Amino acid sequence: MKNNFGNYNFDDTAKVIAGTDEVGRGPLAGDVVAAAVILNPLMVIDGLADSKKLSPNQRLKCFELIIVNAQAFSVARATVDEIDEINILQASLLAMHRAVKQLHIQPDFVYVDGNHCPAWSYDCQAMVQGDSLVPAIAAASILAKVTRDQEMERLAELYPLYGFAQHKGYPTPAHLSALDIHGPCEIHRRSFAPVARLLDSAIVRSSTD
Repeated sequence: MKNNFGNYNFDDTAKVIAGTDEVGRGPLAGDVVAAAVILNPLMVIDGLADSKKLSPNQRLKCFELIIVNAQAFSVARATVDEIDEINILQASLLAMHRAVKQLHIQPDFVYVDGNHCPAWSYDCQAMVQGDSLVPAIAAASILAKVTRDQEMERLAELYPLYGFAQHKGYPTPAHLSALDIHGPCEIHRRSFAPVARLLDSAIVRSSTD
């Protein structure tokens, strides 16, 4: 079996290594979703790679292999309300913190994708582009990506005017156009500029009516 990482034994000094990553910092709608994974060093995940480099079908196949073969995994989130309250960076760190805390096996060391670690007691290292460097982070990125994409597809059925199944909440031209026409819905992030501008404009319009 092949993957992009070779030997999983990334750090011989730690007994139990977890990787964590989040998905959903850029969208205008929906929660930010994080995952944490402790891989089994004896079980190589075929095709494991940064989730952004995989097709949807490849991600789904890896997702299923991770669920079956990982020593431990968890998925957590920070809600739209939390994003608006504490900002997207802090919400992303909160989601990753929750994901690691939920692992039924607690790690000795955690690799965190990005350049910030959550405020926690775990020994850890932040790694820019860690999902291309650390297998456990790559696995976490896949779990988070598949989970969030599937969630946005379900939400598209509840909010059919916005095309969430296609763009997953990211600010595509189609999404921005739908926002202009219909205004924000319950799952839009009020603190993000395109949504905030529409809300401010609506307040101005209502005050001058």
